[in-house]
Amino acid sequence: MAPIVPPFTAETALQKVKVAQDLWNTRDPAKVALAYTPDTIWRNRDTFLQGRDQVISFLTKKWEKENGYRLRKDLFAFTDNKIAVQFFYEWFEEKADGSRQWYRTYGLEDWTFNSDGLMRKRHMSGNDVPISDADRWFKDGVDVNSVHITDAHL
Repeated sequence: MAPIVPPFTAETALQKVKVAQDLWNTRDPAKVALAYTPDTIWRNRDTFLQGRDQVISFLTKKWEKENGYRLRKDLFAFTDNKIAVQFFYEWFEEKADGSRQWYRTYGLEDWTFNSDGLMRKRHMSGNDVPISDADRWFKDGVDVNSVHITDAHL
């Protein structure tokens, strides 16, 4: 597949979002980092990062904590070289007694790309909401793209 590069159209912006979704769902920090410029700049909530090495370190720690991580990204808006996404992901934290507390993280990201299609800037804002196992959307075997997300969650 040829790289998806700016300027984006509605079709290519949506493709870029779903490629990113699938890449993040691999939970492979080194693989994910290759989608970003070597000097990429990130803000992830209250954490500021620069460069692929910091991204790899951050994602490694993230996925050590966020067990069972399953993500969905939806296109929110786009311009020539920028894309905004709304995202939802679920994960659990292992408690000392062996039980699991599930969370759903809701948020928005804005992305800026260079002419090669690599992301040079990523800003993320998100909130974690505790949920029960019964309230999960992205259970094993579920296609994250097929889940109907109601207006109550948007």
